Amino acid sequence: MDHRQVGRLMNTEVVKARSGTSFREVVNLLSRHRKTGLPVVDADGKVLGVISETDLMFRQAAQDMLQNRWYNRRRLTGSARAARAQKRSLRAGQLMTSPPVTIGPHQSVTEAARLMVTGKLDRLPVVDAEGRLCGLVTRTDLLKVFLRPDEEIREELVTEVLVRTLALKPGAIGVSVRAGVVTLSGRLTRSSEVPLALRLAGRIDGVVAVIDQLEYAHDDAAEQQGEQTVRDRAQEWLRRM
Repeated sequence: MDHRQVGRLMNTEVVKARSGTSFREVVNLLSRHRKTGLPVVDADGKVLGVISETDLMFRQAAQDMLQNRWYNRRRLTGSARAARAQKRSLRAGQLMTSPPVTIGPHQSVTEAARLMVTGKLDRLPVVDAEGRLCGLVTRTDLLKVFLRPDEEIREELVTEVLVRTLALKPGAIGVSVRAGVVTLSGRLTRSSEVPLALRLAGRIDGVVAVIDQLEYAHDDAAEQQGEQTVRDRAQEWLRRM
């Protein structure tokens, strides 16, 4: 279950820059390590911001526009030359996007994905409780979750959900997995077990969708359930994710 946490997917060897790293050095870092962005940290390793190729291109485009304007006037004044020199000497701390959007190593893959989609981000610095950089997670890292083999998904579903959590016997219901799509078929004892089985199956890493072909022998929706053992195990399973 641990791979559901960001800390299990993140890259710990992170290419990073300091606030005083120059424009040229940032470009060299990105090019040398074939990265499209990197975090900027202070002397204590705390994340100050994130700098990307987009940030650099925006600055370069702004510089080119100013330079063209100056050349169109057919002269470069002293202040113009100083301004152009300043653009070329910008540091990472001036180029980065700040404050950074970060995530903790114990947060879920789902939370990381939500942050990336909401913020239209390609990467998230992973920080400890003090805000110090301890890793980096990218969209590619998160998508690796959906590359799990079907048989591996099925084995976890049967062992962790059906047998250990719902206390069913192996083979009590049909389980098939194809391209990450899970199909549950057969008959459960109680109606309340059906949505629970579907929900837990959908929470397994690599599951793209769950097809419900389940039936039940007894409708217990209106009954007061005095025994909560199965539900308690299910909730405990969810808390561990």
